[in-house]
Amino acid sequence: MTVSAKKIGAKASIPFYQPVSDECDVFEQAFKLNLPLLLKGPTGCGKTRFVSHMSARLGLSLNTVSCHDDLAAADLTGRFLLKGGETVWADGPLTDSVRNGGVCYLDEVVEARKDVTVVIHPLTDDRRILPLDRTGELIEAPDDFMLVVSYNPGYQNILKSLKPSTRQRFLALEFDFPPAQTETVIVANESGLDGDKCAQLVRLAAKLRALKGQDIEEGVSTRLLVYCATLIANGMDLDRAIEVAIIEPLADDRDVKAGLKDLVQAIYG
Repeated sequence: MTVSAKKIGAKASIPFYQPVSDECDVFEQAFKLNLPLLLKGPTGCGKTRFVSHMSARLGLSLNTVSCHDDLAAADLTGRFLLKGGETVWADGPLTDSVRNGGVCYLDEVVEARKDVTVVIHPLTDDRRILPLDRTGELIEAPDDFMLVVSYNPGYQNILKSLKPSTRQRFLALEFDFPPAQTETVIVANESGLDGDKCAQLVRLAAKLRALKGQDIEEGVSTRLLVYCATLIANGMDLDRAIEVAIIEPLADDRDVKAGLKDLVQAIYG
């Protein structure tokens, strides 16, 4: 559920991220001013990589939580555990970040149970506190703590959405798939594939994304393009790489997959 990273000092350790606009500046300002940040955008467009990049760039530890239907507030704050016949308190990832500083990133926060929002609210206003009812603690967030959450508006429905009372506690950045030239640079850098071949994959992605909401629910992500390019760079046949990294992840219906393959043939000849 949680991926933790230690403090990062060397620039060589900073994950690659290609800015599209002023998102890096906004993140830095949010951190400097102790403001929480909300990232909105489709799956695989670079939100998680952006947070990893910025955390490393600012020399901050990072706790990433992939939210899901069963994620409760206690999974974030912590719980009492039995160890060696004794009951001891174990901090959750949110408490760890608030107590020690760093970035806590709640990915797809709308997937979590409703009590999660109750826990994060006191951290998203001028109080910047985390009440721990089970231990009786009231932890004040240090200046080097930052709360970042994300969600995919494309999957919103009446049962899973952020209430206005929660949304308006955050600065917000909207993410989308990068412009073609930028996306080509990203795919080439991540995969090691020749730039011209990456550009062709990006053109394919643009055609596939135009089908979103028609034949496919979601457009092909930059992440999948990187997977595909990596397979090709390591010797896999082009058609097979596109099939396993793009077509199969996008669709299950045989007729839809056949249509996507026809589109691939039209682009690649």
